Amino acid sequence: MAARRTWIWLVIGAAIGIAALSMFGDVRGLGASLDGFEWGAFAACIGLACANYAIRWTRFELYLRRQGARVPLASSAIVFGAGLSLAITPAKMGELVKCYLLRDMHGVPVTQTAPVIVAERVTDLIALLLIAVIGVAVYGVGVAVLVTAAAVVAVLFVLLATPRLTTALVELATRPRAVQRFRAPLLDLYGGLATLCHPRTLVPATVIAVPAWACESIGFGLIVNAFPGTHCDLGLAMVIYAATTIAGALSFLPGGLGVTEGTMTLLLVRGAAHVAQSTATAATLLARLATLWFAVALGLVFVAAARRRTRRLVA
Repeated sequence: MAARRTWIWLVIGAAIGIAALSMFGDVRGLGASLDGFEWGAFAACIGLACANYAIRWTRFELYLRRQGARVPLASSAIVFGAGLSLAITPAKMGELVKCYLLRDMHGVPVTQTAPVIVAERVTDLIALLLIAVIGVAVYGVGVAVLVTAAAVVAVLFVLLATPRLTTALVELATRPRAVQRFRAPLLDLYGGLATLCHPRTLVPATVIAVPAWACESIGFGLIVNAFPGTHCDLGLAMVIYAATTIAGALSFLPGGLGVTEGTMTLLLVRGAAHVAQSTATAATLLARLATLWFAVALGLVFVAAARRRTRRLVA
């Protein structure tokens, strides 16, 4: 168990190192663009990001209960918060560390909770698609991202709806001797994910996720409009944030770094918003500081709390 906990903290430490290096590259060019910026909007964006995390935690609780993993609310909140420190991993899949924390704290099998992490990503994607699709119809931006994401969701649900096909694909992928040991865990993951993506769970989970992501999208709009002489319709800002967050996730780069920032700036400048290049760049970086990097920083606080709680519970 000690070796397992060491591995968990090494993964988190590596993610923190990447975050620190990337953050330095993000913020060093901000200075000259911030004259006259209304900092209350930045604070409001952080507050809305916190609302996002709180709302998504209720979905995490819903999923845990659906999987029969009943743990104290304090442990659930700490584990969910610790997962934020790994928001910079590709498609946030580093949040699988939450499964190991729950196992170390309360003996919950990883195979029982791993589907929760994947289901969170599925409903995040659906929620962002729902936010984006309305804006695409009104503003006509982000069409390519929307179509790609919709195709990914469609393929996923085809696989979930055809267990014979999915089982055959898993068996084919794990036929080589070197990866045969992954067959049973992958099939367990598929079974749990199929349960969590049943409409009776998928619908309420998505209903929870939509306002969560709407909060961060609104925060982005507040930041853009806090620059002197800049106006961007709130609906358009929400579409841009949703579409570029999807693009970053589909890139499978750590935290969508580069892809999210680049497409966000591009849509602000060349899209319907027509924001000045320097303002768009500054708005993008501030929004990422208030969402992605703030999540990493907040996650570190919960990582420390998780470490203390794990030591106390296993002592």
